[in-house]
Amino acid sequence: MTTFTTRDVSMAVVAAPRDDVWALVSDPATLAELTPLIDSIESSGELWCWQLTGVSALGVSITPSFTERMTLDAPSSIEYEHAPPDGSRELAGAHGTYRLVELGPDSTRLEIDITLCADLPLPRFSRRAVEKVMATMMRRTGDAFAERLYERLGIDGADVVEHQTASAR
Repeated sequence: MTTFTTRDVSMAVVAAPRDDVWALVSDPATLAELTPLIDSIESSGELWCWQLTGVSALGVSITPSFTERMTLDAPSSIEYEHAPPDGSRELAGAHGTYRLVELGPDSTRLEIDITLCADLPLPRFSRRAVEKVMATMMRRTGDAFAERLYERLGIDGADVVEHQTASAR
């Protein structure tokens, strides 16, 4: 198994109160609905088990689940880190943050920084191609997440000031 990693950092200024944005991103069921590739998120206190839909790339198909330790600091941040149960080996995991900065009564800067890791039965020399596919999937997932978030908030995505960068490592 080889571990492949990619990181995506995005930021958007959303025309909605911070509490409204917080209510959506801090609820496991809603977060799963907003996030493509996520089938469900089961919460057990600070541990959330993320079940992905099937992902296929470069001849490999996986349907991973992974456990994240979620640290919520309402209404300003969520930090998460991979925390597999004792004695288990999960093939995927993530770590990162959601930051919500109140810019005004109806304006929130949402910053998302996520690093995704996956152990795949592929040779190390395929790293560049695999991580490129992972980065592309994360950008597309982020774009669809944003569209769904704006729709749930009842705002037009064209009114969102957005800046997104992505980097793979």
